[in-house]
Amino acid sequence: MYNYIKGTITEVTSNYVTLECSGIGYYIHVPNPFTYELGETLTIHVHHLVREEIDALYGFKTIEERNTFVKLINVKGLGPKGAMAILASATPIDIANAIDAGNSKFFSQFPGIGPKSSQQIILDLKGKLVFDDNTTLSKTSESLQNVAAALKALGYSASEIKSATKDLPVTESTPTAEAVKMALRRLQKN
Repeated sequence: MYNYIKGTITEVTSNYVTLECSGIGYYIHVPNPFTYELGETLTIHVHHLVREEIDALYGFKTIEERNTFVKLINVKGLGPKGAMAILASATPIDIANAIDAGNSKFFSQFPGIGPKSSQQIILDLKGKLVFDDNTTLSKTSESLQNVAAALKALGYSASEIKSATKDLPVTESTPTAEAVKMALRRLQKN
């Protein structure tokens, strides 16, 4: 079983990335492949899924995303495609909050997930998506994701967004608008 793979991104496609580690290129399905950059060296947290028709690696930038994926694929009627669709647009905190609130409409917005599947997700996972004591870290990372999304909407490139958000001093209580302003100030200095 794999826990993570550290290497260099050598290929980015619409469904997967190739991560080279020690001369081996790992084909890894990821939720948002275009958030990865060619030549970038990083650690991808992976889940090796083996079923009758599937033998694949699924990769995530955080352990929480991977753990959420594992919980989602164990929901009756929800496969890896559906779980990846959810994680491509929502953070683990968003997903946990929707489950705890019983918000089935939240899940129905994702491709391939109907009302029955939405209810099943809530039924199977209510109270089970509990993160370690790193929830403040998660909320901080969620804030940074919101900042990145805002900068992307303003037309900034992935490399500009990465440099603007790297080590940005935000906390869970920092308003998104203020965090975006801080990132924009950084971009103006460059």
